[in-house]
Amino acid sequence: MMARTQLLLASTLYGIATLAAAADAGALPPADRRVLVVSNNAGVPETHDAPDLAPGFEPLRSRFDRVVSWNEAIRPLHPGGWSPRTDEVPLWDRYFRTLWRLGDDDLDLVVESIQVAPALSFAQVFTGAPITVYADGLMSYGPTRNKLGLLVDTRIDALLHLDLVPGLEPLLLSEFQVPSRVVPSAAFTKVLTEVADATLGYGAAPDPVDGLPRDAALLLGQYLSALGILTVEEEERLHLSLVRGAVALGHRRLVFKPHPTAPSHWLEPLREEARALGAELTVLDSPVLAEVVYQRARPALVAGCFSTALLTASALYGIPVARSGTKLLLDRLSPYQNSNRVPVTLVHALLPDVSDAAAVRAWTAPSPEQVAADLTPLLHAVGYCMQSEAYPHLRAETVAWLEAHLGSGARPYFKRRRLTSLGLPGALPAKRSLVPRVRAVRQVARGARALKKAALG
Repeated sequence: MMARTQLLLASTLYGIATLAAAADAGALPPADRRVLVVSNNAGVPETHDAPDLAPGFEPLRSRFDRVVSWNEAIRPLHPGGWSPRTDEVPLWDRYFRTLWRLGDDDLDLVVESIQVAPALSFAQVFTGAPITVYADGLMSYGPTRNKLGLLVDTRIDALLHLDLVPGLEPLLLSEFQVPSRVVPSAAFTKVLTEVADATLGYGAAPDPVDGLPRDAALLLGQYLSALGILTVEEEERLHLSLVRGAVALGHRRLVFKPHPTAPSHWLEPLREEARALGAELTVLDSPVLAEVVYQRARPALVAGCFSTALLTASALYGIPVARSGTKLLLDRLSPYQNSNRVPVTLVHALLPDVSDAAAVRAWTAPSPEQVAADLTPLLHAVGYCMQSEAYPHLRAETVAWLEAHLGSGARPYFKRRRLTSLGLPGALPAKRSLVPRVRAVRQVARGARALKKAALG
């Protein structure tokens, strides 16, 4: 009987922690050995450390028999831009088996973000291997955004996810009847404790977390202008709103955790604003997980835009949370199918705005029953509008929900153009419907108008 080897692909330390927790909890398929395949998906991988070099990785290494690099294996190709040509798949399969000493073992794949490279490319190389998908963030609650192909979607056995919104079931892969299973929160927080402990004395530099003030307001930065979603000025205003909101709530000690790739010159306006408001702002520029800060510095508040770390703070650590900028993001995300839409939707629907001090102080996490009753229909409606062809069974539910809720605060979650294109309640009136932005269609429309004008003239 052949040995069974499990290849686990990960691109973040958070994802590796999720895999470690799944292994500890017995949520992964059984295997004779486990090989962690690390992918560095940074735009320029040479300028960023791979996840297995991040502070806190070492205690996670013991869950795997070997650690190998996807980047090294496909160099000089980039993990986010390469996929195997169909006629070359047998050659790539043989190459990886030789390189990683897999022999003729039966393989199981465990991957994140199956809809895109490198996970999709990984699955295409090892044709026939069963696939377990794991989710390390809020996108698992959203729809499958790309077609996977019959040689991939029929091989997926399960979706593993963290219970970041108790009571909410993921839409991801549900159209293929893939069952979803929760990675136990207790197992995940135990792993994060190991990660937090391992950051003590990491390398030769002073421990970055040890010097942070306890009971401070932790502000999470995101680099949305790099994605073209916001302008640099708008993103600066978003971060300033976090500072002002936290101070208005009575916090005088602030910690700002910038996105790892955000420019350093963004920080001075935040320091100046904090000083002007009588507060002190400390910048945490070390690549430690936000959850490490939760464990070791125990912030009194966590505020941000739509980071997954907001929900881990609330669901796993019971820390008060607040959001900022989500309404603007709901309007700016383009196209409507943008994969960030569901995370933004969930944070906007669940959390109070940091500028509303009374709402932040009064907020409590909804019960799983409340989430199932109130948030599930919203998620289904947004998911249907994002990927209507994949979820046609959700149309009737979406129509009914829109008819009942569009007039009561649900409008920010939907674009009238999108509702119009799908023929849903809330669409533009017929006389105001816009001609699709297809050159040939618009040329025909202009020609028809010209003929009508000539006939009337």
